[in-house]
Amino acid sequence: MKKFLFIDILCLHTFFSFAQSYIPVRNDSRFKIKPVALVEAYGFNLSDVRIQPGTIFANAELKDSAYLLTLEPNRLLSRFYKNAHLPTKGKEYGGWESEGLSGHTLGHYLSAVSMMYASTGDKAFKDRADYIVSELARCQAARKTGYVGAIPNEDSLFYKVSIGDIKSGGFDLNGGWSPWYTVHKVMAGLVDAYLYCGNQQALKVACGMADWTNNILKNLTDEQIQKMLHCEYGGMNDVLAYLYAITGNKDYLNVANKFYDNFVMEPLSRHEDSLQYKHANTNIPKGIGAESIYIWCGSERDSAIGGFMWRTIVDHHIYANGGEGNYEYFGGEDKLSDRLGDENTETCPSYNMLKLTRQLFGLHPTATLGDFYERTLINHILATQNPQTGMFCYFVPLRSGGKKDFSDEFNTFTCCVGTGMENHSKYGECIFYEGKDVNSLYVNMFIPATLNWRDRQAKITITSSELESDDILISVDVKKAEDFTLKLRKPHWSTGYSVTINGKETNAILDNDGFVNIKRTWHAGDKIIYSLKRTLYAEAMPDNKKRIALFYGPVLLAGNLGDTVPDPVLGTPVLLTNDQKVSDWVKPVNVKNLLFKTSGVGQPFDTDLQPFYSYYDKHYMVYWDFFTPSEWAGRKAEYFAAREREKELDARSIDIFRIGEMQPERDHNLTASGESYVSDAFGKHGREARSGGEFSFDMKVDETAADSLVVTYIGADKSRKFDILIDGKLLLTERLLMIKPAMNFITKSMHCLLNL
Repeated sequence: MKKFLFIDILCLHTFFSFAQSYIPVRNDSRFKIKPVALVEAYGFNLSDVRIQPGTIFANAELKDSAYLLTLEPNRLLSRFYKNAHLPTKGKEYGGWESEGLSGHTLGHYLSAVSMMYASTGDKAFKDRADYIVSELARCQAARKTGYVGAIPNEDSLFYKVSIGDIKSGGFDLNGGWSPWYTVHKVMAGLVDAYLYCGNQQALKVACGMADWTNNILKNLTDEQIQKMLHCEYGGMNDVLAYLYAITGNKDYLNVANKFYDNFVMEPLSRHEDSLQYKHANTNIPKGIGAESIYIWCGSERDSAIGGFMWRTIVDHHIYANGGEGNYEYFGGEDKLSDRLGDENTETCPSYNMLKLTRQLFGLHPTATLGDFYERTLINHILATQNPQTGMFCYFVPLRSGGKKDFSDEFNTFTCCVGTGMENHSKYGECIFYEGKDVNSLYVNMFIPATLNWRDRQAKITITSSELESDDILISVDVKKAEDFTLKLRKPHWSTGYSVTINGKETNAILDNDGFVNIKRTWHAGDKIIYSLKRTLYAEAMPDNKKRIALFYGPVLLAGNLGDTVPDPVLGTPVLLTNDQKVSDWVKPVNVKNLLFKTSGVGQPFDTDLQPFYSYYDKHYMVYWDFFTPSEWAGRKAEYFAAREREKELDARSIDIFRIGEMQPERDHNLTASGESYVSDAFGKHGREARSGGEFSFDMKVDETAADSLVVTYIGADKSRKFDILIDGKLLLTERLLMIKPAMNFITKSMHCLLNL
């Protein structure tokens, strides 16, 4: 049997763009600059909210806290010591910590332990944060520049940036892997250590890094900065804006505004979707930073970027679990149905989308913002953690028959392990908000938790959640009678609501922003039952009304396909019925535990359903193809034939390389020289080489078979000539005579060099 290897290559002229968040608290003395934008809902200090024990959220927090304490700070600091020419105290960890993104995990870890301290009060986490900060300060002092980092060759690459010698092939900057991304993570960790642990030294170190950043960029022209920004830069604008707000130093605001690119952010400011086919986690932090600048400065341009970005992503790029992207990238607007695979919904973009959502909620609270937050937190963030081990997902597959793959403890320190550490340390930050009028309290998320509302000398406790019951139980404990309005989010999935207080039904008004308002004088011991109506329903994909996901209330339900890989043809059922009413053919098995079963509609079999977040060791179905019997009669043969073709192609494929995408290029050891850069066209990513540029990469082969290499390329002009070499030997010289996609079958490859 002939084997195939697939490569997608694009030849284009245009460059491909690459790319903390703290909720403002009323009268926060830690900030010299007060918000300029109108804040309608203020957050509470994370230390004022405690997650109730015995819940799925408490388990996630507990597993995360245990994992954080197994990690050794000295190993995370190893390359910081090395780059500062100080003795190391342990070997660096594996994964990206031993590669070009070294140091990013320490930044995430510092944020995670700082927030875990605030969330739990456990001093062990503060001790970790304080130790790391003191060691970073020691490294910073040894380096004498204000900078501290662990990136390979960082001094050289940033020096070149400072003199305008800037080269970026899309995922690298002067040979470094997204170095500003890593700088941001370290600075954000330091700011979090200041905000959540009160560590003044952390603020000093962060300001030293901000001063260094200013020095690196101060002599660059706008053109040079734009060239630099083609490489992912994380949330540099965000952390610098926060340092401006904390210190009042306008230099930090000025340098924050330098991290503004003309190819993604400028179009967004004009309400143009510049996110299509772009790398999701590169670009979402740009919106967060823009919104931060708006909060502290009132820039309408930046407000437009953050708000329009949120609406564009949520309205056009979100899957059923609240995540976005395939192979880390957005597709075209509303193009989701054909983008299901094992590399869906990377964790980091959702981590960042929740940051952006919290910012927007503070500026103008709406149930729509809360609904998205709820969907993503429950069905993606919660679903990315193994509830037994506490380990994390990079991607969360959504294809039929998919199964989650979790990190290990010490050797897979990817970006999503870093955001995973943070995700489960801060469930308390999204539940309660204080209204700008000081006389209202928003309950945005129904997570069992207790709020210590210091200004009111009150404690508000949620003792049940919508994962357990239709009834949300809330108790009020005040030292004296207090007048305020309780504002409860009315979820989109509930057809109605009712409110009882101390056993008596109460008239509560639903306002225009989607909150149920209860205005009264509250007394100690008041008990509220907020009754919602969870129902079974389906949501169709925007581009395929016959491909649906199933929900019960806020919970995404997935079909249990067992312990072994299901057969691609007959191992994943379709739904076959004329009945559009989901509750007629999805039946409860154990509603308390959210267990259901399809009944009489599965073809070739019915399936047990359970919450998507509960899967960690089994294969599952998230999306279901839905047919009426008459439709199925006409489509069955074609449908199964297509599945057979996919099965055969998968069996014959040894390796697939998606050129032009960050992780696949690193997985295949791609190297480039000369004029070679990432680009995109026709909804596909690729890499171009011009004027003597070249790039090379490794691919797997089957030594026992007659392999073929399948190469796809798109020419942007009528005459293109380039060489294809295998293991250094010329295989052929290709000439493109017309502007059209081309696919060539090339035999036996080991190491492939495309020389333009």
